[in-house]
Amino acid sequence: MKKNNVENILNEPEIRENKRLVDETIQRLLPEKHSINEINLLYQMMKDYPSRPAKSLRSSVCLLTCQAYGGTIDKALITASSLDLFQNWILIHDDVEDQSELRRGGPALHHKYTIPLAINAGDALHGKMWSFLYHNRDILDNETTLLVINEFLNMLNETTEGQHMELSWVHENQWNIKQDDYLIMCKKKTAWYTCITPCRLGNLIATNTDLNKNDFVNFGEDLGIAFQIRDDILNLIAGTKYGKESAGDLIEGKRTLILIHLLESASTKDRENIENILGGNRQMREQNYKTILELIHKYNSLQFATEIADKFSHSALTEFDKIFDQLPDSRSKLLLRNITEYIVSRDW
Repeated sequence: MKKNNVENILNEPEIRENKRLVDETIQRLLPEKHSINEINLLYQMMKDYPSRPAKSLRSSVCLLTCQAYGGTIDKALITASSLDLFQNWILIHDDVEDQSELRRGGPALHHKYTIPLAINAGDALHGKMWSFLYHNRDILDNETTLLVINEFLNMLNETTEGQHMELSWVHENQWNIKQDDYLIMCKKKTAWYTCITPCRLGNLIATNTDLNKNDFVNFGEDLGIAFQIRDDILNLIAGTKYGKESAGDLIEGKRTLILIHLLESASTKDRENIENILGGNRQMREQNYKTILELIHKYNSLQFATEIADKFSHSALTEFDKIFDQLPDSRSKLLLRNITEYIVSRDW
């Protein structure tokens, strides 16, 4: 697929309609107003991130997978909307944990309202996510509803374990992180909620059958790794259209594949300088992150990360074809492959 066609995937009518349906469902099921002013503010905060511009690819993957396996959008809509709600509440918490300043082109919720209020709003969205899934009983049978909930529980476990790994490396000031450690973190933190679970949920709802524990895992892990590495690269090069602060990963001290390669490649003197800067406080990193950027270019760490991302991208597309070539050709199957190509080649 040519690059311009990849970028146009977000403007495909089915993708736009999926997003509209999910956004509408979320706004409809979230609470509107409350007579107590303080609680009314909470309701406004709960709708803040879901109302900001977003691609909503995870929910679309769920809906399209359901269709590709012979299901209908109405059966999967609440589940897909719950996936978007999952992303929104973990992003609120993630922004607090990373001390991020921007999200989707606006101030992070904790900068807009304070940390305690933001955490509480994230907790409230988390609770509403389970409430959404409870409403599936009106659409799905009880057994399928419980299987969907079990998929969400597994996704939550995998994602929080991966997030803990990444946060621990910064908190404990670890420098000897290896590429394999980073890949495990990506599989847990990114792959399950970005690809594996959305695909599994779409399949489960369409077929009304429990899945093997390994279904979609190889494909999703490869795609999740490619997605995360690409995200790390974009954080350094994409500028304002990325929606978060430029070089935020360096300012937050994150151990990305780019940084791991840099630390392994740098001279003793340069490595000591890197560790002194990134091991300091946030102000120290904000004042000196451009020095790290210069060293990243000096040691070709962006190029290295790009090559690894390309390797996993190719593997993800191969795994996709193994899975979906068994299905009849359809518009939903084509769009799923286009989304996969977009994820591994996006520039914002």
